[in-house]
Amino acid sequence: MYHSKISGLGFYVPSNVVTNDDLSKIIDTNDAWIQERTGIRERRHIIKGEDTTTSMGVKAARVAIERAGIDKNDIDFIVFATLSPDYYFPGPGVLVQKELGLRTVGALDVRNQCSGFVYALSVADQYIKTGMYKNILVIGSEVHSSGLDMTTRGRNVSVIFGDGAGAAVLSREEDLTKGILSTHLHSEGIHAEELALTAPGMGGRWVSDIVADNNPDDESYFPHMNGQFVFKNAVVRFAEVIHEGLEANNLKVSDIDMLIPHQANLRISQFIQQKFGLNDDQVYNNIQKYGNTTAASVPIALTEAWEKGKIKSGDTVVLAAFGSGFTWASAIIKW
Repeated sequence: MYHSKISGLGFYVPSNVVTNDDLSKIIDTNDAWIQERTGIRERRHIIKGEDTTTSMGVKAARVAIERAGIDKNDIDFIVFATLSPDYYFPGPGVLVQKELGLRTVGALDVRNQCSGFVYALSVADQYIKTGMYKNILVIGSEVHSSGLDMTTRGRNVSVIFGDGAGAAVLSREEDLTKGILSTHLHSEGIHAEELALTAPGMGGRWVSDIVADNNPDDESYFPHMNGQFVFKNAVVRFAEVIHEGLEANNLKVSDIDMLIPHQANLRISQFIQQKFGLNDDQVYNNIQKYGNTTAASVPIALTEAWEKGKIKSGDTVVLAAFGSGFTWASAIIKW
């Protein structure tokens, strides 16, 4: 039996910065309104033709592999988390394998939206714990900007999301006091439609339906979110899954050195910080700069926190996420 450790981290965001003032030129909104409700000041949007979900994942992965101190051919498996694949199929995992020029290793795609990276980390952790693989590349990458309703009609959702990618290399760790101590995964599908993009989909509106109708008022292919309902559930599930992880490892809240929450809304993060009595040095937020990058948000924030020296050897790091599905998850890591 082994543990897995994060041996390398990397992230990439597009160079195109979109401020709240920029959005106010095309949407009936303003900087104060957006910041008051979300904490977001700006986000990154890809420039069409320059970046894709896969290409951003590849750029983040190259940094993570280099920092792990391994050769790309040491990668045994790929787990790619996203809700915005380049293609309806195949998923981006195999495209990463191609672009990085890896051996014919397996590639798995995870579709758990905001909690996708933590789910992907859990999957990779199990493979390493059993001894099946030694080094696994885990990626969370999203392109939201090309699929948002960038009009006043869609402002409640469209101002929130940004584009970007984060990656981690998980490697075998023989010291069972280090690495990923446990992961905890949950779902509650009864609320699936409260935060969803329903078309195109083989269970409802097919591509052929959308093309045939050619209806400019059809909102089914834009994201829908019941914001208040999501917020109320998020703060409850965040707290529950963090406590679950701590209890599973006989840890207390005071043992947390760094909490990396999914960057859904700064108000959610602040609520959780206050609930747990954590200080600003124990919680890392960067939604102000990048918006909600869904599956990419946790690895981007984790990488930034590590780069800034906020995570050190021996620290207890907690990752937590909640989002569409509803799905939520946590990971407890001894760095």
